[in-house]
Amino acid sequence: MALPYKIATLLYCFNERDEVLLLERAQEPNRGFWSPGGGKLHTDIGESPCACACREAHEELGLSIQPSDLHLTGLVSEHGYEGQAHWLIFLFEVKPRLKTLPPPHREGNFQFFPVHELKRLNLPQTDREQIWPLFWRHRGGFFAAHCHCHPDGRNEWILEQSNVAADVRSL
Repeated sequence: MALPYKIATLLYCFNERDEVLLLERAQEPNRGFWSPGGGKLHTDIGESPCACACREAHEELGLSIQPSDLHLTGLVSEHGYEGQAHWLIFLFEVKPRLKTLPPPHREGNFQFFPVHELKRLNLPQTDREQIWPLFWRHRGGFFAAHCHCHPDGRNEWILEQSNVAADVRSL
């Protein structure tokens, strides 16, 4: 059975205390889980990943940003995620720090979390297993990873590229 290929962006936003902004998702995929904001590219009009990230920042966060306000930290491909689709996900860190919590959105509710609290949150399995650890390790640098999601819930990860930043304080 052929699965659709979906392309999306995730926005890793932080406040001035370096707490990460997460969305408790009210819609699929990952309804009821905490994840960064973001959304699907409008592939029918040829939208770029950077344009999608800027559009989603405006729609979900009320933030007007430009591609220069983004740092592409990671690229994740997921084969057969939840048996529903293949995903190509661009992970962008938003450089400007947020001063306020975005209002509730049709996609869910936002909240800032200190890094140490992530382990207690209801996160998607692939995020908990690899995506968050890879993001933290490569913050300010870049990584590319592939996940083969098996029907039995097992995930096989391959780190395809890794460039760890020497100093992440410049973001």
